[in-house]
Amino acid sequence: MPALRNIRMLTRYTAWANERLFSALGELPAGEPLAARATGSGNMVRTLNHAYVVDRIWQAHLQGQPHGFTSRNTEDTPTLDALRIDQARIDAWYIEYADALTAEGHDEVVVFQFVDGGAGAMTRGDMLLHVVNHKTFHRGYVADMIYQVPARPPSMDLPVFLRDTVPRLT
Repeated sequence: MPALRNIRMLTRYTAWANERLFSALGELPAGEPLAARATGSGNMVRTLNHAYVVDRIWQAHLQGQPHGFTSRNTEDTPTLDALRIDQARIDAWYIEYADALTAEGHDEVVVFQFVDGGAGAMTRGDMLLHVVNHKTFHRGYVADMIYQVPARPPSMDLPVFLRDTVPRLT
């Protein structure tokens, strides 16, 4: 059961960290979240949109459905507000999914196709761990871009989440 406990905690951590980051982006000077930056996706919002699209792709894999994406980002960039709503919605879906997952389901191997067409197979637990890790990776990119504004990104570390949200054991 430790693996289920951990993945359930990590999906909650992801939602918490995403909300902190979106709140911080909303407080930046107008235009900064969409300002061009020296990064793979071009700006903060496109970077987070990529993470959201990847969430949708893995959601479809977990559901055994086609995702319909041919790229890991969309052609059009959503508004920060629209993306924040969409990200919160899918974060809630991942929390509910992890909460409903059984130990057997956690270890079940799912066969899927990568966006580039290659074949893949992972356990449901590994898929969820990837989703959590992937967003952590890209929040780090956005945090670096916030420093370029210049501004200070919010603390989004796991120990801060645990300190601030998990009841203490005494």
